[in-house]
Amino acid sequence: MTYKFSFKSWNRFFLLSSGFYVNLIAMKFRNLPGTDIRVSEIGFGVWTLTTGWWGSYTEEEATRLLKEAVDLGINFFDTADVYGHGYGEEILGKAFRNSPEVVIATKVGYNFYGVQNRTDQHELPQDFSPGFLKEAVDRSLKRLKRDCIDILQLHNIRMAHVKDDSIWLFLEGLLKEGKIRSYGVALGPAIGWLYEGLESIRLRKPHVVQHIYNILESYPGKALMEGAQSDKTRFLIRVPHASGMLEGRYNSKTQFSETDHRRFRPKHWLENGLKKIASLEFLVLPNRTLGQAALQWILNEGKVLSCLPNIYNSVQLREFAAAPECPPLTQEELSKIDSLISINFGVEEEPEAYKGTMSPEQLQAAGS
Repeated sequence: MTYKFSFKSWNRFFLLSSGFYVNLIAMKFRNLPGTDIRVSEIGFGVWTLTTGWWGSYTEEEATRLLKEAVDLGINFFDTADVYGHGYGEEILGKAFRNSPEVVIATKVGYNFYGVQNRTDQHELPQDFSPGFLKEAVDRSLKRLKRDCIDILQLHNIRMAHVKDDSIWLFLEGLLKEGKIRSYGVALGPAIGWLYEGLESIRLRKPHVVQHIYNILESYPGKALMEGAQSDKTRFLIRVPHASGMLEGRYNSKTQFSETDHRRFRPKHWLENGLKKIASLEFLVLPNRTLGQAALQWILNEGKVLSCLPNIYNSVQLREFAAAPECPPLTQEELSKIDSLISINFGVEEEPEAYKGTMSPEQLQAAGS
């Protein structure tokens, strides 16, 4: 693990919304095995700024946040060609065209071309044929204003795609051409997809696997990382705060804006979530917020390459960027979290309806 000092943030004290002051001194970095890629432990997923699911941002507002992130030591940004139908890549291309130190990951696999841009969450048609992927990668490079994509991910891959040799031969070809530096898979669109991830790692040994993982939603993410046999694969963690629940800012009266997708979640999501985080108050210290502790919990896993918290504003960005320098979780705190997870934080609720190939029997059938 290496360190990089952000001189623009040296000796600056930030007042967080929780009332804590944090002196952001350094950002920690992790290396991606088998490559020369080195990324900040805290990354920036641009879906919050470009999809319209988390509120609306002007290009100026979004660009300002992206550049502030670099000032704070963040060098890793994750997007997808489908975010804003190309807008997520375009805004990164404009902001960081002449910034070779910035590492950019993007995703391909959805054919959104010719489809009207929208803010609903209905899944678009997928296309992982080599012909379509070639065109998608070339368009991504153009929007990013780059000759090479640092990390290319297959977006929400299914088991059939894991088994398709032509897809993986195409990715290897991109490596040889120098159009990408590494490749991997993003699992989704919702939580689940355990065996898709495990089979990807077993058969294809991708550089990265991106999935949902947080204190409140640890399964199947933990099982995926524990079951991964390849020492070369690293994990990118999205939704580390359970869609904001682990930021510690919600209460029973919390209202989401008209354009925020959380507005359409069932009422029990907020009610049960508040009960769960009430049992995590022991993680809050004078120099560590709940949101920072949630990131520390994930970074305690050595297979994690970077966390991608949802970032909506400057105060939140500064809080999360400072997380690696906060007091690390003690073994006692980690054990207490494990105990709470084992009893679902004492909350009775319907079990999660997981997606994907979620049993060995289904996995065997998929391979037959």
